[in-house]
Amino acid sequence: MAAYPAWDEDGARLIIAGLSHLEGAALPILHALQDEFGYVDPKAVPLIADALNLSRADVHGTISFYHDFRTAPPPRRIVKLCRAEACQALGCETLVQDLARDHGIVVDAHAGSQDAVVETVYCLGNCALGPSALVEGELLGRVDADRVAALCGARQ
Repeated sequence: MAAYPAWDEDGARLIIAGLSHLEGAALPILHALQDEFGYVDPKAVPLIADALNLSRADVHGTISFYHDFRTAPPPRRIVKLCRAEACQALGCETLVQDLARDHGIVVDAHAGSQDAVVETVYCLGNCALGPSALVEGELLGRVDADRVAALCGARQ
């Protein structure tokens, strides 16, 4: 995963100012901040609200509604695990249980300062080769709990 610069309020203000003219600018601004810093720092909420004449609650609600936005720096590695219907039919829910039982990895748990997390996504378009995962842009098929744990750096 790419290293991100530390949160910088001046840099955030420049990003916000550069996109605030767009219609429906909140999402482009949030994506740009996350692309730049790896997350949307809660300190950005009042900056965005002021620039777009929105309430802080509106901005916070947008951030919390979309699961892809982070409000803390990302872990070193993110494994996205497909849990859509086709992958369910091919065993992804058993994989999720095995990860927790055998490796202590709880899917969608973001507590603490983990080096890696496993996050749920719904459909990676690799349905025939499920369960599928996406790691650093690489699509993987027919993954099992041991492989996902290895991708997270867990010892087997």
